[in-house]
Amino acid sequence: MKEEKWMKELNRYFEDLRIIEKCQQETRDHFDQFCEFIVEPAFEALEQALEAKGIKVKYDRRKNNFIHLQINFPDSKIDNFHYTIVLPPNSIELRLMLKTAGRKNKKAPLAERERPFMPEVKPEDVLKLGKEEVIVDIIQKLKEFNYAAKTSPD
Repeated sequence: MKEEKWMKELNRYFEDLRIIEKCQQETRDHFDQFCEFIVEPAFEALEQALEAKGIKVKYDRRKNNFIHLQINFPDSKIDNFHYTIVLPPNSIELRLMLKTAGRKNKKAPLAERERPFMPEVKPEDVLKLGKEEVIVDIIQKLKEFNYAAKTSPD
């Protein structure tokens, strides 16, 4: 008995949904591996170096969602800079976003910015990054923010 055209279309639809869900789960798994094996060790190394300079660091992670680093002002409990790598909802590849936020001084409001995380790195190469590359990116974004904050007229 010949399968009708609409039935083939319906079956293809359900198969496509299954593939999308499988890709999303694989992407979430890869993001968690990226956080655990690359980003957390980078945060830990940076934390040790900054604490030696009197700068407190905190970090946290929400599985399948984001990993966040907070750097305080020197010898202070007030946050100076935030660096958050985000896995957008429903992602089917590791095309991550980076949210940064910072304060020009201890009384200033947080200024936030969102952009692609390491846009020069293809999604399939994110898991090949090393902790060194992540640390350098954090330092670059921290410098960029604080240099701008210290040299802006307002």
